[in-house]
Amino acid sequence: MASPYIELEVGERTVKVTNPDKVYFPGIGATKRELVEYYVAVGDGALRALRDRPTNLKRHPDGVQTDAIYQKRMPPKYPDWLQTVTVTFPSGRKADSLRVTEVAAIAWAANLGTIDFHPWQVRAADVERPDELRIDIDPHPDTPFDHARRTAFLAREVLEEAGLTGFVKTSGNRGVHIAVRIQPRWDFVEVRHAGIALARAIEAKDPDLVTTAWWKEERGERVFIDYNQNARDRTVVSAYSIRAKPEAPVSTPLTWQELEDADPRDFDIRTVPARFAELGDVHAAIDDHAYTLDTLLEWYEKDDRGDMPYPPNYPKMPGEPKRVQPSKARE
Repeated sequence: MASPYIELEVGERTVKVTNPDKVYFPGIGATKRELVEYYVAVGDGALRALRDRPTNLKRHPDGVQTDAIYQKRMPPKYPDWLQTVTVTFPSGRKADSLRVTEVAAIAWAANLGTIDFHPWQVRAADVERPDELRIDIDPHPDTPFDHARRTAFLAREVLEEAGLTGFVKTSGNRGVHIAVRIQPRWDFVEVRHAGIALARAIEAKDPDLVTTAWWKEERGERVFIDYNQNARDRTVVSAYSIRAKPEAPVSTPLTWQELEDADPRDFDIRTVPARFAELGDVHAAIDDHAYTLDTLLEWYEKDDRGDMPYPPNYPKMPGEPKRVQPSKARE
């Protein structure tokens, strides 16, 4: 039998939490109530990462042991105080997505079973021009977290050479994410080109450790820089998002100094609120300055290798090379 609902006061809103005692994270016995209360506890930081962004919801209404519902559109019925924003997918189709404007919106989504929040790299004021450059550092499954860590510090070196400042966080899994706040002057194609130039420069610093190869068969055990996370409708999990795993790990913002000896297993639904209460949001300064992509775009234009493959769900893009797995390519 479902447990009675409770109500939480979140800012000016009252958010109902249904089935609060349902276990969502069996690895540690954490409940749906803990999920919603977690997002309220870290609300200022979570809101900073999501504010005004079209946001996809990765929902597990019966807990992480069930398949996800990956929701890009708002449900038919929702409270009238919630806001939406219209986005355009690579296919040309449009949808109204959740526009996060307050912590209560995050709590409302968590009550729907949303565990991961996946924001676009744009804001509602201009959904065609990203204001965030993303570096997704994805290590091989058989390699230690230290490979991702070393790659992140190489990325910081390249960012400094380009006159940029990155804010680093754990992915909540085995990887590392770095966000750079940029001026909303460039479209998705240009921002993706900047991401390619950045990834190639990181790879050049240690090609035995890092790769930009889109095809897994070419990567070996190297760390992959997923440049395509800067393409339209590609998202990474937001700062302070819990991940849909039995132990409820959290994608946690760090300082660069903390990254030197951080263990991602230390950050979860029960440890991060205390950390947040003590330190606040260590990424609070991310919006203080927006950077230019001019240097990275100059690097891209000077590189005669040109563009790289897009994800398989994209239409063929201008200037894109063959989108075919090398081992299956015909001579």
